[in-house]
Amino acid sequence: MNSAPPSLRVAIAYPPLPSEKGVPLLSQNRQFQWFNRPTYIYPVVPALAATMARRAGHEVFWLDGIASGWSTEEFDRRLDEAAPDLVVLETKTPVVRRHWDFIRDVKKRCPQMSVVLVGDHVTALPEESLANCPVDFVLTGGDYDFLLLNLLACCRRGAEGLEFDYGRFEPGIYWRDADGTVRNSGPFRLDHDLNAVPVIDRDLTQWRLYAEKNGNFRKTPGTYIMAGRDCWHGKCTFCSWTTLYPNYRVRDPITVVDEIGDLIERYGVREIMDDTGSFPAGGWLKTFCEEMIARGYNKRVRIDCNMRFGCLDLAAYKLMRQAGFRLVLFGLESANQATLDRLVKGVTVRQIEEGAKAAAKAGLDVHVTVMFGYPWEGEEEIQKTVELAQRLLRKGYAYTLQVTMVVPYPGTPLFRELDEAGLLTTREWNSYDMRMQVMRSGVSEEVIKSAIRQVYRAFLHPETIVRRLFSTRDPLADAKFYWRGFMSLVGHLKDFKE
Repeated sequence: MNSAPPSLRVAIAYPPLPSEKGVPLLSQNRQFQWFNRPTYIYPVVPALAATMARRAGHEVFWLDGIASGWSTEEFDRRLDEAAPDLVVLETKTPVVRRHWDFIRDVKKRCPQMSVVLVGDHVTALPEESLANCPVDFVLTGGDYDFLLLNLLACCRRGAEGLEFDYGRFEPGIYWRDADGTVRNSGPFRLDHDLNAVPVIDRDLTQWRLYAEKNGNFRKTPGTYIMAGRDCWHGKCTFCSWTTLYPNYRVRDPITVVDEIGDLIERYGVREIMDDTGSFPAGGWLKTFCEEMIARGYNKRVRIDCNMRFGCLDLAAYKLMRQAGFRLVLFGLESANQATLDRLVKGVTVRQIEEGAKAAAKAGLDVHVTVMFGYPWEGEEEIQKTVELAQRLLRKGYAYTLQVTMVVPYPGTPLFRELDEAGLLTTREWNSYDMRMQVMRSGVSEEVIKSAIRQVYRAFLHPETIVRRLFSTRDPLADAKFYWRGFMSLVGHLKDFKE
């Protein structure tokens, strides 16, 4: 191998996935859904992968056919024009078979092109994709931005295409030998320095595609960052990202504030969602908030983040509000303590309601996620969760919420538990899209979907509407936000229609 790797043509790609179910919520999302109303999440780790590859001297193409609204024909044309040496696809359980079909097709058209798969599904089942399609590499774990950079550094052009120095691969890479034997470089590690990552090239990664059509943003344009990877609790048995990030790491809070300042000054960003599974708490949070206030960024941008119930008090929420935080997202999941304990949530039902109330009292908009369909819950338990979610909305303790069906993703403790108990009804991965039951349960699918619709309809309760009107801060901007919210509500009711 040459000591200096060649410049390669690299594409980060999201092929269109046309479906009567709607638009796939795929890019950097913990739980896959089809949405009737499009929502696009800016994929931070793929964007870092693209940025790092360009900084290493490679020519990089950002081809998000989903967010761009391209047809399959338009995407294929643009991919052919780019003619990448290597194309990277982020995949998830419900669409992995669609991606296998895409890989078969693209390898027939461009046999010398190397294809790479990343994401939680292939991290859990890396050999499955190698057995079912002609993919060249599977990068496991969540630091696939660093792994891609290593893969490119171990590559050169040969007479018959790309050649790789497999002996220099970092742990976490799977590939197939010439004789078809699957090899790997060992279990992935999460020892990369997050403070060494570059500032994301937002222009290269077409951040504007994701700046408007996102239900989290009250003000636009908005974008995403990540202060850490991924959740300091890291024990919830259903979360697919525990597969990617079994241990928690954070960036220096000052560098995160630096990034926010750059987004304000260079791009005019008005709202930022931090996509860390749980935003750092404790001293890190205090330093971050104080720096945001000292620089005056708290008056120029709104911050949204994921957080856990039971770890912050009213004073901490008030400091977050002062520092510019607007929206805080929490996982409620269930109003039944036995379910919370079984999911290893580490919270009580009382902490959920008290935490939502405290955050709302501090002036933060609280978003909660709720799930129905646990095999061990009956109609009585389901109704308790419906009532809690409705109460949080009516009382103003929750500003918005998202309701889904439980899906056990491969690689999670929940999947293993249900598999060993014989409770999984299918391994047809395309069914794991939160539109149908994939587990045996004591209640029917219609009971579950009815519960979801009941919760969403709480947005239309007179008490909820009145509280929403009295909380209006900017009539014009809020009217637009409320309209987007109403259209999203209509879309969710269609997602779980009878």
